[in-house]
Amino acid sequence: MPAFHEVTFPLDVALGASGGPERRTDVVLLGSGREERNARWAHSRRRWDAGYGVRSLASLQAVVAFFEERRGRLHGFRFRDRLDHASAPAGVAPSPTDQPIGTGDGERLVFALAKTYGQGDSAYVRPVAKPVAGSVRVAVAGIETTAFACDATTGLVTFDMAPPAGAALTAGFLFDVPVRFDTDRLDVNLTSFAAGDIPSIPLIEIRP
Repeated sequence: MPAFHEVTFPLDVALGASGGPERRTDVVLLGSGREERNARWAHSRRRWDAGYGVRSLASLQAVVAFFEERRGRLHGFRFRDRLDHASAPAGVAPSPTDQPIGTGDGERLVFALAKTYGQGDSAYVRPVAKPVAGSVRVAVAGIETTAFACDATTGLVTFDMAPPAGAALTAGFLFDVPVRFDTDRLDVNLTSFAAGDIPSIPLIEIRP
């Protein structure tokens, strides 16, 4: 079975990548001219082209070595999304009250990290499975606690003692996206590259 490698795609290249979230929606045009729309995916899936982040021959060589070690599309890895990699807004350090992760019931110990987009009934809750090790901060009823452990490979937070019933549980963190290469071939022309032609390096999110 293909493995997931807990290594991060070269950050200098990742920060220049182009891409974002994708959804799958069926749209049926009725005879009346009205539409019926149905979401086929519960969660969005992100795609990037990391070729836009390659700025030097050294960076390109690092990506080729990374590609070879992952065996092309075979093994997954971590990717840092420049647009969206923190629980807090851009330019703000994560705090323990950034994102809701559950409500205590006096018995449950394990809760999953997540990031919420929007508010109310239309809010989207995105699972976060690859937090950056050491970046996770947690609060119980608004008070920060260190009595927990977070698995950086799954995003699961385990409390030393069950939070009391009704207590709001929140967390702040940095996170990566689990991805894989979306090609088994890197087509690089060094002559064109030197003249400004950027090779395509497609990446696609792996769903938890």
